[in-house]
Amino acid sequence: MKKYINCLLPIITVLLCTNLYSQESVANIDAQNKLLQYEGRIGLNNPGVAEIYWPGSSVKIRFKGTGITAILKDQRGDNYYNIIIDDSIHVLKLDTARKTYILANHLPDGFHTAELFRRTGWVDGTTWFYGFQLPPHTEILPLPVKKKMIEFYGNSITCGSAVESYVYAPGDTTDTNNYLSYAFVTARHFNAQYSCIASSGIGIMVSWGSLIMPDIYDHLNPDDSASKWDFSKATPGIVVINLFQNDCVLLNMPDHPQFKRRFGDKAPTEDFIIASYRKFVQSIRSHYPEEHIICVLGNMDAVKPGSPCPGYIEKAVASLGDKKVYTHFFPYKNTPDHPNEAEQRQMAESLIRFIEKNLRW
Repeated sequence: MKKYINCLLPIITVLLCTNLYSQESVANIDAQNKLLQYEGRIGLNNPGVAEIYWPGSSVKIRFKGTGITAILKDQRGDNYYNIIIDDSIHVLKLDTARKTYILANHLPDGFHTAELFRRTGWVDGTTWFYGFQLPPHTEILPLPVKKKMIEFYGNSITCGSAVESYVYAPGDTTDTNNYLSYAFVTARHFNAQYSCIASSGIGIMVSWGSLIMPDIYDHLNPDDSASKWDFSKATPGIVVINLFQNDCVLLNMPDHPQFKRRFGDKAPTEDFIIASYRKFVQSIRSHYPEEHIICVLGNMDAVKPGSPCPGYIEKAVASLGDKKVYTHFFPYKNTPDHPNEAEQRQMAESLIRFIEKNLRW
C-alpha cells in the first residue's frame, strides 16, 4: 500500500519543520553541493537551486544522522515525487509555494540515504529544488559512483503513465510513476545512471499534441525551445528508443488535427515513415558516436499481430548499416489501456535479457 505525505496542509508541514530543528542551527545542504547525486537532465545554471523537468529525474544524498528535510517549489502543484528513505518509499505532492518538507525524522542514528525521485512527466511543470536541511551534528557523506548509464527516449509507456491504476485518465498524474516503468526497472537492475526523455502522447512524425520527439529530444528544459542539453555532460553506454506507438495510431486517423497538420490530407508513404525513424536514430547517433542504441517497440497495439510498425523500424535500422543499432520488440500485451506494473516488469525483464545476451558495455 502506498504511503502519502500529505501536502494539502503545507502550513502544518512548515511548522513541523521549524520545530524539528529549532534548538540549534540546521545544516543547510545547497542544491549544488558536490556530494549530492543527480540523475537525469537537471538545470543547474542558477546558484543555489536545481530545476527538475523530466520524469525519473532524481537527487540523492547519504548522511549520518536521524532526519532530513527538503526545500522545494513546484510550478503548478501537479508533480508527485517518490521519497525514498533507505528502502522505504513514500509519495509527496508538491505545493506551488516554496516549502520545507519533512522527508524523515526519528530515524535510528546511523547511515541513511534519502532520494527525491520524480514520478511525473514534464508537462506537469518544473520543480525547483533548493537543497536539503539536516539536524545539528549530521554528517553528509559521498555516494558510490555509478559506472554505467542508460538513456531512454519514449512516450507514455516509458513515462509509466497509469502504471498503478491500469486505466489512463488524462490530466491525473497521481498514478503515473516512472519508478515502476520498464525503463527505470532496467536501469536499476544494472545499477546504472538513469536518464528518461519521455513524454506522453509523443511520436517521431506525429503526436497527440503539437510537439514531436525531434522537437524536444535535445532540450534541457523541454518547455523551452532555447534550452539546449549539452550531450557531452553525460554519455550513456546504452540508449533505448521506444517510439512509434502514437505514430502508428495517428496514421490511421486522417481527421485528427495533428494528422492534418503534419501530413495534410494524405497519409505518408512507407518510405517517408522509414526515413523519419531513421533520421531520428541518426540524430541520436550524432551525439553518441560509439554507444549502443536499442530500438524497441511495445507492448501496446503497435506490436499487435498484423501491425506494420515493427517492420518499419526493422527496415529503418537495416538501412543504417550500423552494427551497434539493434531492434527488440516487446510482445503484445493484449489487455486494455496502458501497461500496469506487472506488464512493465515483463518488458524490463525482456530488455534485461536482451542486453545481457547481446551487448558488452
